[in-house]
Amino acid sequence: MTNDAPLVPRRVLLRTAAVLGAAVTTRLLTAGPAAAPGGPAPSAGPSSAAGPSAATPVRPDHRLRPLAGHAAAEGPRRLPAPVRTRPVLRMPGAGHPMVLTFDDGPDPRYTPPILDLLRRHHVRATFFVCGEMAEHQGGLLRRMVDEGHVIGNHSWSHPLLTRASTAVVRAELERTSEAVERAVGQHPQWMRAPYGAWNRRVFRLGAELGMDAFAWTVDSLDWTEPGTRTIIDRVLNGAGPGVIVLAHDAGGDRSQTVTALRTYLPRLLADGHRFTVPVRGEV
Repeated sequence: MTNDAPLVPRRVLLRTAAVLGAAVTTRLLTAGPAAAPGGPAPSAGPSSAAGPSAATPVRPDHRLRPLAGHAAAEGPRRLPAPVRTRPVLRMPGAGHPMVLTFDDGPDPRYTPPILDLLRRHHVRATFFVCGEMAEHQGGLLRRMVDEGHVIGNHSWSHPLLTRASTAVVRAELERTSEAVERAVGQHPQWMRAPYGAWNRRVFRLGAELGMDAFAWTVDSLDWTEPGTRTIIDRVLNGAGPGVIVLAHDAGGDRSQTVTALRTYLPRLLADGHRFTVPVRGEV
């Protein structure tokens, strides 16, 4: 018993020393840089030796740069789309503005003069692009968006989707959406099946990729090159509230399309027709 008496305070001292030692070690490991005498206290957060804080922009144009991290890896969010049994054929509601649409582009020969005419008359349109064309015309896609137009998905290579496999349909639509996203930073919200050929699978796959189905009311049949006068008459005769006009800015010689637009667009405006672009949730 007498031998045990001095061991108690020794154990207490040893434990106390161990606790104090651990506290000092932790403080040394976690402490920031010491402040210089008379200088400002070191700021909280990462040391300046490790580089600037993530909250501090390195360059003044940081807002133009993609954000780093998980959010940027996910890309632009795709809005949910309905799985339709038929595409949108006309804009709803009495007196609703008309919609001008152009398929198969963009083509550097015909899309720019069409954009020039639309800008001159302050009219917005919807361009359903093919991926194999859009991939090499990023500048035209950006111009479309900058001038208020809507870009839709018209497949990659314009196949008959109703006769293609699920994998092919998905690839045709997905590759085109990716090409558009690379150019303008956002996915298309609308799609139009080549030849207007739809089935349940095409509707479903388009919706899974965040796109709603959009067709037309009046077909100018300009792709047949019927003559400028014929194209003009078809559009003027079919004009009306909520009408969706189909024309083409690529896929062949579209000089008749450009010349016809130069005539019928100002005439429709003079007759009181207005134009719009589709907006999700309003169609």
